[in-house]
Amino acid sequence: MAKNRTGRVSEQIKKELSVLIQTELKDPRIGFVTITGVEVTSDLSQAKVYLSVFGDEDAKQASLKGLDKANGFLRTELGKRIRLRHTPELIFKIDESIAYGSRIEKLLGEISHEEEN
Repeated sequence: MAKNRTGRVSEQIKKELSVLIQTELKDPRIGFVTITGVEVTSDLSQAKVYLSVFGDEDAKQASLKGLDKANGFLRTELGKRIRLRHTPELIFKIDESIAYGSRIEKLLGEISHEEEN
């Protein structure tokens, strides 16, 4: 039963944070950020937020710094929008799985192209 609740809470955090980042944050360091997933601990004290950032490595680091700076604001707004006894601590991490998947797809495409020739 606890897994159902943590799953629902993580999906709700993902949805609310996406809206907050797109509409409320005005930090110019934060670029095109997409939240790919949220993992909440079983006691709901921490939430790891996985991000995909469009751009090079400098843009990723700048967006991560901007989000870390806005952590308090995001946590406060999240607490207002989601009714929980304690709002989880937000930990932002860059999700490299999309870039990794596209790299593998590119390599497979190159291999198949070489086999055709």
